[in-house]
Amino acid sequence: VQLQASGGGLVQAGGSLRLSCAASGRTFSGYRMGWFRQAPGMEREFVAVVSRDGGTTYYIDSVKGRFTISRDNAKNLVYLQMNSLKPEDTAVYYCAASSFSPVDSTWYRRAANYNYWGQGTEVTVSS
Repeated sequence: VQLQASGGGLVQAGGSLRLSCAASGRTFSGYRMGWFRQAPGMEREFVAVVSRDGGTTYYIDSVKGRFTISRDNAKNLVYLQMNSLKPEDTAVYYCAASSFSPVDSTWYRRAANYNYWGQGTEVTVSS
């Protein structure tokens, strides 16, 4: 599957952005979809994941209540709605797809468990 992320940009603190990730190739609904981010000089970190049917989501604690991940399997799209943005949200955001079966309760937090990645879209939040 090929992934193409978009929607990044420059926004003031407190503002909102919606990231999109378009998938092509194999059956989109067969993949769990996640968003990761990587700030300058930092390791890539998990942000959010959505189950194959969209019914289950998990988030990193720092974005709970501010970010919402969702998907539209009919359109092969996954979204990350980001509200109340903070300067510390500044990073390159990557969407990723996983065809692996969960092996433990925190599998979704590990980048190695995702086998397809988009190219990243940059988000900059100014204070």
